Amino acid sequence: MRVMATILAGAAALALAAPAEAKPVGPIAAVVADKARPADDTARDAARKPAEMLAFAQIRPGMKIGELLPGTGYFSRLFAKAVGPRGTVYAWLPGTGPGRMTERFDPILKAYPNVKLVRGDAIAAPEKLDMIWTSQNYHDLYLRGGNADATNKAAFAALKPGGTYLVVDHRGAAGTGTSEAGTLHRIDEAAVISGVLRAGFVLDDESMALRRAEDDHTQPVFKLHDATDQMVLRFRKPAQ
Repeated sequence: MRVMATILAGAAALALAAPAEAKPVGPIAAVVADKARPADDTARDAARKPAEMLAFAQIRPGMKIGELLPGTGYFSRLFAKAVGPRGTVYAWLPGTGPGRMTERFDPILKAYPNVKLVRGDAIAAPEKLDMIWTSQNYHDLYLRGGNADATNKAAFAALKPGGTYLVVDHRGAAGTGTSEAGTLHRIDEAAVISGVLRAGFVLDDESMALRRAEDDHTQPVFKLHDATDQMVLRFRKPAQ
């Protein structure tokens, strides 16, 4: 209980001390304005705030990024454009065989040669990564035989010293832990923080960009879609 109280107090202090959100300028604004992005993606921009997310994630050209559970590839396209031809985006999907998710990625792989689809039951990349990102899907690690602790440890091992691990997910009510991962598809922020810290990370910063006070955390996320109250947590692998 004391450990959890310390985690929550630290997160609250971090939020209060956090500087104003980084504003999208220059290259980031150009990435979001990319005409190659599909209309289905740009229609979600007002709610997902991609420019603010890229700025908070400290994306820069040449980065090597691992994207865990990339969904429809909304951020995959943005990352590919942001890191440029010297960078690489490894989009990781569990399993090994073809399927709907793999087919969904075919247009992305054709349009962005620096995106590589990685299939398997563990995070894997042929080189050390600068950042690992997961958005709106971290709670799925507690479903269908997922193993969040093993995944967090694999993320830690895959990153360079000083590398970052970004977790964006639908916030559950305080005290619910992981109990609503399969029902409301939400997760308690304290459960995310404690689980990632167990792998050796430190909590580096939290963005308030997707905070939504009107969400009372009782509705399934599929009713609200991108309009849920979401945590945006940046963890860092210690440099030493």
